[in-house]
Amino acid sequence: MLAAAGALLLILYAADDFWLRLRMRRPEAGAAFAAVQFYWATSIKGGKEEIFFDQPQSEICVRSLFPHLGYRPCWYSSGKTVRVIR
Repeated sequence: MLAAAGALLLILYAADDFWLRLRMRRPEAGAAFAAVQFYWATSIKGGKEEIFFDQPQSEICVRSLFPHLGYRPCWYSSGKTVRVIR
């Protein structure tokens, strides 16, 4: 059962990678990459955070289910719009 789940996950990753590479070659299939804007924050006393809204940053993300080519998936990056520097 564990081997079947691993094989299914591997097939899903390979299909996701194939679809991404197809979209990279053919723009009419949809954009493969996007940009997500986020802000940095630092922890201060009392467990609070100071967010620096004056310095927005951009991150290139890939529109897929899994990370590919060194980029995070956009669904993951867009959920973390404030990143804390520790």
